[in-house]
Amino acid sequence: MNELAPKDACDLLDADHIAVKHLFVEYARLAMAAPAAAADREPLARRICSELTVHAQIEEEIFYPALREVVDDPSLLDEAEAEHQQAKDLIAQIEAAPPGPAKDDLVSELARAIEHHVKEERDDLFPKARTSLDLDALGAQLRERQQELEGAAA
Repeated sequence: MNELAPKDACDLLDADHIAVKHLFVEYARLAMAAPAAAADREPLARRICSELTVHAQIEEEIFYPALREVVDDPSLLDEAEAEHQQAKDLIAQIEAAPPGPAKDDLVSELARAIEHHVKEERDDLFPKARTSLDLDALGAQLRERQQELEGAAA
């Protein structure tokens, strides 16, 4: 997702959050400007889904397990993982939907779900990670796995 390699795990994940937020904004702008040109938004919808899929996978494989070892309230991570499942369900629906208003609605719903999830990560999970984990080492692991997954998807 990001060309520059942020220093630590939280910075890397947040750079992904910002990048996908920009994609959602661009999708919404295109949907408002030319609603009839739904097929033109297809590549953007695919990119959103692809980037979120990789992002969720690196969080689930590396970030969440590391955080689970140091947090005293596992319900925060349980909720984050449930939100990931909701996002995966929406991504599957978006990928299966034909271009048009229904797909636009699904992308909009995904954008709202991701915005909520990002806020919780920033407010609840990242502060715990910053006080408990070696974020530089974790960031390197996340970056390496993200590059593997992006290479496999290309």
